[in-house]
Formats: sequence, C-alpha cells, structure tokens
Amino acid sequence: MKHVIIGTAGHIDHGKTTLIRALTGRNTDRLKEEQERGISIELGFTYFDLPSGQRAGIIDVPGHEKFIKNMLAGVIGIDIVLLVIAADEGVMPQTLEHLHILDILGIKKGFIVLTKSDLVDEEWIELVEEDVREEVRGTFLEDTPIIRVSSVTKEGIDQVISLVDKYAQELEEKDINDTPRLPVDRVFSISGFGTVVTGTLLSGKLKVGDEVQVFPGNKKARIRTIQVHDNDTDTAYGGQRVAINLAGLKKDDIERGHTVAPIDSMKDTMMLDVKLKLLKSINRYIENRTRLRLYLATKEVLCRVVLLDREELGPGEEAYAQLRLEEEVVAKRGDKFVVRFYSPMFTIGGGEVLEPNPKKKKRFDEKAIKELEIKESGTSTDVIEKIIEENSKNFPTTKEIAVLTAMLEENVREEANKLIEEGRVISFQLTKDLHIIHKNYFDNIVEKILEELENYHRKYPLRVGMPKEEIRSKLLKNAKTRVAESFISLLVDMGHIEQKLENICLKGFEVKFSPEQLEIKNEILNRFDKNPYQPPKKEELESINSRKKDEVFEVFNTLVNNGDIIKLNEEIYMGKEAYDKALELLKEYLNKNSTITTGEFRDLLNTNRKVTIALLEYFDQIKITKRERDNRVLYK
Repeated sequence: MKHVIIGTAGHIDHGKTTLIRALTGRNTDRLKEEQERGISIELGFTYFDLPSGQRAGIIDVPGHEKFIKNMLAGVIGIDIVLLVIAADEGVMPQTLEHLHILDILGIKKGFIVLTKSDLVDEEWIELVEEDVREEVRGTFLEDTPIIRVSSVTKEGIDQVISLVDKYAQELEEKDINDTPRLPVDRVFSISGFGTVVTGTLLSGKLKVGDEVQVFPGNKKARIRTIQVHDNDTDTAYGGQRVAINLAGLKKDDIERGHTVAPIDSMKDTMMLDVKLKLLKSINRYIENRTRLRLYLATKEVLCRVVLLDREELGPGEEAYAQLRLEEEVVAKRGDKFVVRFYSPMFTIGGGEVLEPNPKKKKRFDEKAIKELEIKESGTSTDVIEKIIEENSKNFPTTKEIAVLTAMLEENVREEANKLIEEGRVISFQLTKDLHIIHKNYFDNIVEKILEELENYHRKYPLRVGMPKEEIRSKLLKNAKTRVAESFISLLVDMGHIEQKLENICLKGFEVKFSPEQLEIKNEILNRFDKNPYQPPKKEELESINSRKKDEVFEVFNTLVNNGDIIKLNEEIYMGKEAYDKALELLKEYLNKNSTITTGEFRDLLNTNRKVTIALLEYFDQIKITKRERDNRVLYK
C-alpha cells in the first residue's frame, strides 16, 4: 500500500491550521502558547482517511518567518503540498519563501488553496488568482489547480479532498527495500514508556525489536514500540509518519536533526559535495567560503561553502561546491537541502547532495569536477564504481561502501556484480566480506609491486624474494594485514607473482649462484651435515671466507629462505635433512609411547639440551606437538 504525507505551506495567519481542522476535525496546534496566540510555532501532525481508503498523514508547518527552521524540519518527506494563500491578502513574503523552499526540495505534486474565500468578492478573488499564477510561474505549481476554500462554510473542502486523493493514487511506491532513515523532528518523554521520537520515515522499514543507532554519534537503542497515526503497529514503512519508543535512550540523548537508522548503516561527515543553485529572485552573490545556514532533512547546521568551479555564484546560477560543516551530519546521495544566509536570515537557494562522505577537494581541480559530474548524472552503477575507485587503497568491503552511500549492502553487491562482470572492478573474498577495488587501482598497484620486485632481485640476486611483510608495509599500508595477505594470494593465483614461504618473487625467478658462491653454499651445507644435531652457529660460518663474510651470510640467508636450512630460533639453525629426520623420529616415538620428555628426545637425537629445546619449541609453534607440563604429546 502507498503511504502518503500531505503538507501545508504559506504565510502566517493564512488559515493553514484552520484548513486542516476542516479536513480532519482535529487541531494541530498542541502548545498552549499556540492556542492562546492563534499562530503555529511548532510542527503539527495529524491524519485523515481519503475516499480511496488510503490514510494520509498531514504536517502543518508554521508560517511566521521566525519559525522558518521549524517549517524546514517539517517539509522533509512531503508527497503532496497544499500552498495556502488567504484570498483577502494574496501572496505574501512567506508564501514566496515557502514556495521556493518546496521547489528547491524537489516536491513534484501539489496545488493552491485560496482560503477565506468567503471574505472577498468575485472581482477581488480573480485578481488574487491572476497574481498567484504569475508568482508560481516556473515552479512545480505553475499549471496546478487553484481551489477556493472557506473553512467556515466548508466551500471547496470536498474538492481539496478529492484532488488530494487523485494525486495520492498517482504517487510512486516508496522503496521499502532501501536503508531505513528516520530524521527526527520531535522528541519527548512519556511516563512509564521513556523516550519517544517522531518523524517521516524516508525509506525502508523499521520493526519492533530492531536495534538502531542515533546519527551523528554512536548512541544505540532498541525499538520498543511503534505508532503510525496513533495506532500501534509492528512495522513502519517508508512514507509514513512514525512515532518510535526507544529503549535505552534518555530524552537528552537525542534531538531534532538526529537521524535514527540501523546500526553502522551510515557515516558521520563534516563535509558534503553538492550541486548548489541560487534562487533567481535574490539580489545577492555568494563568494567562496561564504558562511551559510544549511538545512538538511530536519537538521540545521552552519557551514562554509567552497565553490569548486568558480569564484562567485549569482542569482539563478548553479555550481559544484563542497560544504565544510561546523557540526557532523549524515546524508545520502540525492538528498535535497536548503541554504539561507547566516545574517540576515533568508532563503537563497539549495540543491542536491552528490557525495555524502567526500575527501577534501581543491578548487578548480578538473578531475574532481569530472567525478562530481558523474555523481550528478551517472547511474547507480557509475556512482558505485566511482566510490570504489576513490576508496580502493583501503580495499573496501561491500558493507563499507554501503555505509558510505547509505545503501543496503545487498543493493551495493548487486551493483558491484555488474562491475565485476564488466571487468571494471576486481574482487576477492575474505571470510564473509567481499573486498572490491577498481581495475585502475589494481593495474597500478600490480605494476608497482612488479617494479619493486625487479629492483629487489637486482639488488639481492641471491635472495629468493622480498619478504611479504615488506611489500605490505611499503605498497599496501592502508590495507589490514589479513586483507593485504589475501590480495597477495590473489596476485599469486592470477599468475602475476610467486610466493615461496614468506617471500614474494617475480614469476619464474630463480636464484643463480656464481661459481664462488656455489662453493660457499656447498661448504655451508657440508658443515651442517657434518654433525647434524650439533649444528654450527651462524657467526661461525665467517671462517669460510673471512674476506667476504657479507657474501657468506647472503648465501646462508638464501639457503634459509629456500628451506635448505631451517631456522629454529634466532640462535639455532638446522639442515633440512636433519630436521626431517628429527621430526620422523619424534613422530615414531610418540606413536608408540604417547609422550616424550626433553631428555628422552635429546637422547634420541644424541644432541645437547639447547638444540633439543629449540626443536621442541619449534614443533610446538607449528602445532606438531603440544606441551603438557614436562612432556610433549602430538597436537590433535
């Protein structure tokens, strides 16, 4: 079922609240001050049933210029707007400001209601209608009906209801399979229940029992109960006015401007990349770094506007900009916003969020501007590709990309699969996480790794390869250790490189000894074979050629890296053949006797205690044996 939100807009004392009372029989002015003064100060909410059977929520916004921020908090999520103009006064300043705000926010459906029509004659009302037509030219209300209404005589009320019903049936369904987001417009506490928040659920669905987070920030809560139009329900859907009772939060933990959404589904930001457009009707220019008031969903925040492609922006002009905020917010690509001058406060324009979690951009950077053009007009797939490319050095997961875009992970995976099939991105799996990097970054990092290995082989021709950790720290330092290792394994599987123990080398690389180095190699192996369980210490090998001890140690290290000599610890090494024989003897003994002591293993090898302990601790480390008090047993 479609869910419909109707909103009013217009100048103070033009009869918005009275019109709603005539439509619904309920008064949306709930504050004592509002009722005493006869003006709306805060947002008012109610509902009524349309002839088609749909139940529509109604938001009544204040018309006074002092309460424009309250009005802005209320219009988010409106589907159909009633622009209310009093027939006895006509178009007034707040009529126009509200109209501009609605146009900026991209509201598509609505019509004009001329209230107090019973107070003027025909000639006057025709002049007002003509004036209204002139003022709404070029806006979404240009060709909309104008309905004459009297909330006293009920003239036109049936027409209003009928037209709302018609427009409601033409609305598209809200996407209930997207990330649920509830911008909070009201917070209060009920004795015995705790904290309650209200707002218009922009998308997705929320259920009783869901764990949620308050953004910006990291306060978490559980949904205890949900109400839609004063009725308890288990689930709220995108497009509904919702009241949520949050368990685990105090009233002071949350305020208007916060957003309630699933845990870790969004990311706080201090910057937004946007397309900004100024109203044609203003007579002011804004320069780079002008301080403005930003209205995003139900949030008001101060910001500086950094113009990325020009020095100044004039009436009716649009530009790419980066908003540098004075408080954290959360947003999603495509969100609409309004900006007003810091002082004096009046609406000057607005636009659309192109990137909710950008990096700091330099002005007049052609590449950055091109990226924003893609994010403005590209498909979801193009945008996901661009975000992957921007974050490739961090090897993002689909979940991390979902947080950056405020999309559901399954939707991100769907877009990523298209990119994988087209060869535009490279992916690899690590446990449950799918990591994705752009093909351009992949090609670049492979080229750098191959170049690094070429230089390493040239510098150290006797080494089997570059230590894997060195490659990770030099070229993959933004990736977590396990992610970097998985990526290296991917390169091995793809045939770009080879891995030998913990070393990486170029495909097909082999160590080649010179005749002199071959002599040193054979002498080292002979010394380890001479008395296999009384092996020489590393420093004792200097005597092979004291004039070229560096080369001796280089050959020795090559034998270790090749596995011809096993490093048991920093002090003790053992020839591979002796090591294999010791392991075979140990397993045979344990298969017969179940346990072995250090002394028994020492006698078995006819060696000393130091070598015996080094061997046993090495076997423990690689999980061949396990120590139980003074004994060793086979590791299960």
